[in-house]
Amino acid sequence: MLASILNSPKAIEINISIVRAFIALRQYALGYAELNQKLESFMIETNMQFNDIYQALTELASAKAIEKPKNHIGFLRI
Repeated sequence: MLASILNSPKAIEINISIVRAFIALRQYALGYAELNQKLESFMIETNMQFNDIYQALTELASAKAIEKPKNHIGFLRI
């Protein structure tokens, strides 16, 4: 605030630097929001893909459990 009130070249330069810093911060925040939105949509998409993979693995596991038992080779302990 003091840089805005003072009328020296150094104060004007500092005031311009402060304004540019806030503009850069705002641009970064907007970019971060956009990046966050893209990341959110990516996470939803990959979660759906992993859900499909999980379902396929579950079906394979249940199909494997239904198979008939195999004959053992070798000696059996009684």
